[in-house]
Amino acid sequence: QVQLVESGGGLVQAGDSLRLSCAASGRTFSSYYMGWFRQASGKEREFVAAISRAGARNYYADSVKGRFTISRDNAKNTVYLQMNSLRPEDTADYYCAATARAELLDRQSYDYWGQGTQVTVSS
Repeated sequence: QVQLVESGGGLVQAGDSLRLSCAASGRTFSSYYMGWFRQASGKEREFVAAISRAGARNYYADSVKGRFTISRDNAKNTVYLQMNSLRPEDTADYYCAATARAELLDRQSYDYWGQGTQVTVSS
């Protein structure tokens, strides 16, 4: 079992940066692939970024490629999402998730989810 707690969300202006963190419980964090998803009001939850277990491979949605960076620190049981050049359309609740399977872009493959952290980008 993995418990995930996100932090770092907030209200920012377009062009600003934020770094989200997701702290995981348990001693098996490094055995999980980790992902970030987001859900805007009235929309489905969508994939944002994912990272392999050792952090060697990253995957991004086209909408955030070049602006967002996912990373992880297995010694700290934490995964991060650095968000730069934020846009109003990035406004959403952001969730981190963990999966033991390598189907990183499919939200259905993720077994554990955090409660989310809200990001609001004003224009």
